[in-house]
Amino acid sequence: MSKKFKNYFKGKKIIVTGHTGFKGSWLALWLNMLGAKVMGISNNVPTDPSHFVESKLKNKIINNKTDIRNLKRLIKVFKKFKPDFIFHLAAQSLVKRSYLDPITTWQTNTIGTLNILHSIKNLDNPCVAVIITSDKSYANKELNRGYKETDVLGGKDPYSASKASAELVIRSYIDSFFLNQKKKKIGVARAGNVIGGGDWSEDRLVPDCIKSWSKSKVVRIRNPRATRPWQHVLEALNGYLTLAIKLKKDDKFNGEAFNFGPNSSVEKTVENLLKEMKKFWGNIEYKKYNKKSFFESKLLRLNSNKAKKKLKWRPILNFRDTIEMTAMWYKNYYQKKGKKNFFSENQIKEYEKKLNR
Repeated sequence: MSKKFKNYFKGKKIIVTGHTGFKGSWLALWLNMLGAKVMGISNNVPTDPSHFVESKLKNKIINNKTDIRNLKRLIKVFKKFKPDFIFHLAAQSLVKRSYLDPITTWQTNTIGTLNILHSIKNLDNPCVAVIITSDKSYANKELNRGYKETDVLGGKDPYSASKASAELVIRSYIDSFFLNQKKKKIGVARAGNVIGGGDWSEDRLVPDCIKSWSKSKVVRIRNPRATRPWQHVLEALNGYLTLAIKLKKDDKFNGEAFNFGPNSSVEKTVENLLKEMKKFWGNIEYKKYNKKSFFESKLLRLNSNKAKKKLKWRPILNFRDTIEMTAMWYKNYYQKKGKKNFFSENQIKEYEKKLNR
């Protein structure tokens, strides 16, 4: 168990929204391992297969099927559970789907976040909340220096715009209701290009590759030369947990936003990632296709100096570690299905060992 986190979350009541999704299921599992009493809030399991299902989270935490767009229901659930911590990850997180269904995207990402904040406002007990948005909350300017927390927010596609709008809602509620009091504290976390085992989302590079390679098919790649700051899911979650602790301990962090991105050494092209995956997966094939039906940024980079300086957070995995952990999770899933239920827990334990060094 991580020395960094065990004293803060053991025995605490924690809500994780979006616990059936990729990042949310990893976070709920980690908190469960830390001894927390976790309630997950989600209205469905978004993918099949699913990390939520494969890690048997349903048997380990409280599984609450509430839609975050239902404010009355959400307020009742929050008041009854009386959470010590809240991690809000529930979202419609796919850019392509946001074009196909912009209404649901805006309702979930913007109004859903408003409902979470209003439910926190209605709580009678003290609470710390970390609201997770996205690197795509920033207005896309292809900045080489990386986006800072003070940069302009915005977005061309419905997903990015809905996340930037959620940020405006968050800021409004912080300034109006949460800033000059000590009972409820809110922090904002921004991360992006998170990869890791158990992600089967649509139109994402690693899941698309795994789906094809597991069937010995050639995967089609849109832009092999696109550069992305690849980050393992546990690195981002380490940031969220660190921010929650700092909010609990120190009032000065209330209302602050933090970027959690990898070191520049982990920024590699799509082709670099594929070549590294091949080392662990085996013989794979891919080819480029030119069809492009929606806008995509060429460069996405976060400046995480604020988190490193103020929170003492730091990413600890290099590019090889990140790709190896990801590839081996999937390889274990497809080749050693009898042991798959414990593989995520084993990776969390290994990551914790690195944190404790």
